[in-house]
Amino acid sequence: MVNFSLKSQELGRMLETNITKSTFQFLKSLQKNNNRDWFAEHKKQFNAENEATRSFFGHLLELLSAHDEIERLKVFRIYRDVRFSKNKTPYKNSFSASYARAGLHRRGGYYVHLEPGNSFIATGFWNPEKDDLLRIRKEWELDVSELEQIINKPQFKKVWGPLTGDELKTAPKGFDKEDPNIDFIRKKQFVFTRKFTDAEVLSDNFAQEINTSFKIIRPYFDLMSSILTTNLNGESLLD
Repeated sequence: MVNFSLKSQELGRMLETNITKSTFQFLKSLQKNNNRDWFAEHKKQFNAENEATRSFFGHLLELLSAHDEIERLKVFRIYRDVRFSKNKTPYKNSFSASYARAGLHRRGGYYVHLEPGNSFIATGFWNPEKDDLLRIRKEWELDVSELEQIINKPQFKKVWGPLTGDELKTAPKGFDKEDPNIDFIRKKQFVFTRKFTDAEVLSDNFAQEINTSFKIIRPYFDLMSSILTTNLNGESLLD
């Protein structure tokens, strides 16, 4: 069952299919005036842009749900947690949301970040748990050919570019630094990112571009889901 992070009354009307100029104008103004007094004076505008953006995220959820099982849409709050941060500005300069796939056999997730001059989508595995990370590394130690076949396809590379994420400078403990697959084994994250210009975000086909991009990632998700739900002998861990 999909868990919408939208008010129930929003689901009964037409969802926003585009991001508008006014949304980015508000975020640009917020970036220049990131303080509580300014925000309070412009709270009505924030509420309107926040509602429109949440509606857009709901529209994207409908698109994704046509080809994937989505368990939860989470729309992130604009308020920053400054307790442990050197940056004490109280608000984010962006709107963002994540989409969690449903079921233990579906791994990976989707993320959308809307910010003037820094909009992007991301997908993959941000911080795998210790056991999952070891399982992935053990798989790459055996063979990376299927992974390389997927991520080196021209259409995949054109949309997503290379595999990114934090990595170790050398081999993790228990692995050979001379392993021919060490460039994959030493990774700690397995992420793909696609950036968008402001003009692309404000175009009429932005939601479709996101949806198409996430469709293209599916073979990668299918492979990783298979790895993370089986042992090295290919036996299911879900039974």
